[in-house]
Amino acid sequence: MKITFFGAARTVTGSQHMIDINGQRILLDCGLYQGRRSETYTRNLHLPYDPVSVDVMVLSHAHIDHSGNIPNLVKHGFRGDIICTHATRDLCATMLLDSGHIQERDVEFLNKRRKRRGEEPVEPIYTQEEASRSLDNFIGQSYYRTRAIAPGVNLTFLDAGHMLGSTIVVLDIEDREAKRDLRLVFSGDLGRKGIPIIRDPETVDRADVLIMESTYGNRLHDDMGYETKRIEHIIVDTYRRGGKVIIPAFAVGRTQRLVYMLHELRLKGDIPEMPIFVDSPLAIDVTSAFRSHPECYDAEIREFISGNGVRDPFGFEDLTYTRTTEQSKRINFLREPAIIISASGMAETGRILHHLKNNIEDARNTILIVGFQAENTLGRRLFDGAKRVRIFGEEYDVRAQVEVTTGLSGHADRVGLLEWFGAYQKRPDKVFLVHGELEPATALADGLHAEFGVNAKVPDWKQSFEV
Repeated sequence: MKITFFGAARTVTGSQHMIDINGQRILLDCGLYQGRRSETYTRNLHLPYDPVSVDVMVLSHAHIDHSGNIPNLVKHGFRGDIICTHATRDLCATMLLDSGHIQERDVEFLNKRRKRRGEEPVEPIYTQEEASRSLDNFIGQSYYRTRAIAPGVNLTFLDAGHMLGSTIVVLDIEDREAKRDLRLVFSGDLGRKGIPIIRDPETVDRADVLIMESTYGNRLHDDMGYETKRIEHIIVDTYRRGGKVIIPAFAVGRTQRLVYMLHELRLKGDIPEMPIFVDSPLAIDVTSAFRSHPECYDAEIREFISGNGVRDPFGFEDLTYTRTTEQSKRINFLREPAIIISASGMAETGRILHHLKNNIEDARNTILIVGFQAENTLGRRLFDGAKRVRIFGEEYDVRAQVEVTTGLSGHADRVGLLEWFGAYQKRPDKVFLVHGELEPATALADGLHAEFGVNAKVPDWKQSFEV
């Protein structure tokens, strides 16, 4: 059996891992890479393998860095099944079309500049129509059900506790060439215990080969209760200054958790009455998918719904979902305090750029960073304390207060990752750490060696291993 790491190798984006076994090719995830714009376009456009050669794909969850290049895969000849949970399929139905729209819009803007320079136009990585066609390949599979996906390969999903529908991928394999049975586990993105809305990540009893995420392999998260209190104080302080709280947030998972948190704070009277906007058509559609999959909810949100007589945990007084461009523009005319949640979560595209442009130079306002920020993104520059940033080609001084919290992260931290690994009764002989920049991945490898005597590898991009 051979494993090749075509993405999320020493970085957190573009998850793609290829398993060659029994004459079959199984692709784990097909995500978009995010980084420098020129490199991003080229790397995402040209898949580093022949899509026609892939027999089946398994999708761990719907986040774009895991699912976002599926339309390109299908566009270039992949004809197999894409197997995921039912919730993941429903989320992708919205997210991939939105991604296709972004590809078209970005290329339209780019081609205007290329035309002025006398350069040839470029094509989008894929279109909305191509994204729509890729959905025909999706096959839904429930947790804990086992399915044969290739000769000698059976798939089972466990709950990763990272987002709605997220999975730990378990492949029980009969390696016919080596005449052995083995279990390969792909952690996907592992969540944290106690995350609101969704269940805690499950553990696996045994594995021979493990592909494990390492996003926060060198960091500890603050307690979620502490972070809720801190966000409460940030909102109250900004309100007293007469400012707005601008939150770049991923439309999937992070936005819904923020809305749920604000709902709780409003019910308790812990934050003042003020307009709250979710300004993202994608987040609106994704929230509808959350409402459609209560089978993924944890006990906490069920108790919140029943105990407070709440029909909709994602809707309450003062909260407005803005879908149209006109509604979004009207937010800019507000002069009173407000909370604005908008995508993208790394502040690279979408309506959040307009809100930042209009509010970043006002010292009364707060920009609240609530998630991981990849290198070379606007969100990362704000995270790192930049005093001046470029938005839509123009320079702006960062006069607004910038606050950062990792307490809302949907990823396990170093302690959580080590605890999850420690739950194996039969520990894997081969461990590969992915979905982490080099420093946290290496730190986690050191931790696994120190605590469990495991020699984990941190593969490089396109590196292959015979196991």
